[in-house]
Amino acid sequence: MSAVFMVAARRTAVAPRNGAFAQIEAIDLADTAIRAVLDDAGFPPADVDDVMFGNALYGGGNPARVAALKAGLPVTVPASTVDTQCCAGLDAILLAAARIKAGEADAIVAGGVESFSRAPLRARSPKQPGEIPEPYDRPPFTPWPERDPDMIPAAATLAEEWDISREAQEAFAIESHRKAVARGCPTQEFVPVSGLVRDPFARRLSMGLCTRLPVLAGNASHGVTAATIAVEADAAAAVLLVSETALSRCRLAGRAVRLVGGARSGGDPERPGLAPVGAARTALLRARLSAASLSVAEIMEAFAVQAMICIQELALDPARVNPGGGALARGHPIGASGAIIAVRVWQELQAQSSGATGLAAIAAAGGLGSALLLCAE
Repeated sequence: MSAVFMVAARRTAVAPRNGAFAQIEAIDLADTAIRAVLDDAGFPPADVDDVMFGNALYGGGNPARVAALKAGLPVTVPASTVDTQCCAGLDAILLAAARIKAGEADAIVAGGVESFSRAPLRARSPKQPGEIPEPYDRPPFTPWPERDPDMIPAAATLAEEWDISREAQEAFAIESHRKAVARGCPTQEFVPVSGLVRDPFARRLSMGLCTRLPVLAGNASHGVTAATIAVEADAAAAVLLVSETALSRCRLAGRAVRLVGGARSGGDPERPGLAPVGAARTALLRARLSAASLSVAEIMEAFAVQAMICIQELALDPARVNPGGGALARGHPIGASGAIIAVRVWQELQAQSSGATGLAAIAAAGGLGSALLLCAE
């Protein structure tokens, strides 16, 4: 089986819904990211074997194919769109890596894209003549309505069950913003869109502001607020994965990192925030690595409490988690978020010595978790 290498990784800024990317279609965000990784690697579009992108809100069809064609890839290059909601961008990378590892491909562009701003309106067709369409916000994630909570109440339930106070969640969010502001805008990570090369939501968040926010779900002691929930956002991220055979054809071969593990897991759909723990543990076990050995970990911050529990349960060193801030300081472009944290791990490993390892882990509605392990060459 072939080794798999990530030779280029780029992302757009993450812009909150109806913000800087409000007029930009998801396809255009994905197109920009795809072009960027191919240009970085100096890899001919005609040599790409496949394109695999995650997406949750596009409204059907195959946006990966549309974006690939717009990015200038030949019509002979196939493309697939993955929808596992928040896990979709990371799952697309895992699926692409599996194809290369199995010897079915040598080069695949993978990633994720989302536009909350340009998402289609949703409505179900009438069941009877004369009835009007029934609008809905989201599809079901389980067959049991009583076991399919909305994400905000589910996060509040976790906070109460794990006795994680509102104040602790807010302190975590403040730290996420602080790290993001301190990191700034590394040019090697962002691909410009409409001139934006930073995540505009990051700010100097204060405890004084946090304490004035109303509780959105849960009790006064453990409830979640706007500060401890990642905002809906627009973004795209892409990586170029290659086999050892194709590595020599890449201009950035010297910056390649190796994929050393990955896993997907299912968990309790009523507590979806816990699912990444199982995925990360499985990935570490398969790769014969320990959490203590990780140089960096990117844990998705859809909710402060969810990220805090994952860090605790995996026994991760908090100083090595989300060193450039997390989604609480950026935003959560669902189908792109998993790919964004993979890009972040790749970027962090560029400054590490050979053998340094990094973890990306994310949860999704319905009780899904995905994890990826990378190692600096």
